[in-house]
Amino acid sequence: MIPTNEYYIYAIVALMPLSACMLVFQVNPFHALVIRGILGAVAALIYSILGAADVALTEALVGTLLAISLYAIAVRSSLVLRLGVLEDEVKHEAHRDPDFGQLLEKLRTIFAKRYMRLELVPYTNTQALHRALIEKEIHATCIPSEFSAPDSSEYEEERQPYHTATRIKRIYEIMEAELWSAGTTLDYVNIPDDIATNVTKPALEEQHS
Repeated sequence: MIPTNEYYIYAIVALMPLSACMLVFQVNPFHALVIRGILGAVAALIYSILGAADVALTEALVGTLLAISLYAIAVRSSLVLRLGVLEDEVKHEAHRDPDFGQLLEKLRTIFAKRYMRLELVPYTNTQALHRALIEKEIHATCIPSEFSAPDSSEYEEERQPYHTATRIKRIYEIMEAELWSAGTTLDYVNIPDDIATNVTKPALEEQHS
């Protein structure tokens, strides 16, 4: 039982539901890990104040330290950039195509610094690639410029071998800042949620019909 003259304990106890609510509504996974650590620390502090030293030690070691470590590993391993490519380009990478191989190597280096893995998702044609980008199955596409470049002699002189497009603004900013002179042009594709919904709904209805 909490002594009536030690009102500060009530303030500490109130931090538990507050931090729990913040944890539930947190979107950023790394911020959620920090709040989870605060929640565990508050719980361990309350247990120790109330005389349950063994429970406080268990909460600090297992419920906080071990749990956050495992969560951090899980979050880090789940950071994947899904890059849509043509099946032929995947074969070219296997045969050490210089342009495509160097581009992928630079992409892996850029996103590895941010603890992200690059996952290649092959598609049979450019139409399937664009559809996958609109339906948000992938984060970006990388195709040869011959499939996307306009027919212009002026553009031909400056054209890079590949064209990369992404629907994520932050990914575009990272590539724009660090992917200069890498054999690809960059483009940001703004895809509103209603467009993705309108594209996906007919496909689902077709599957269930």
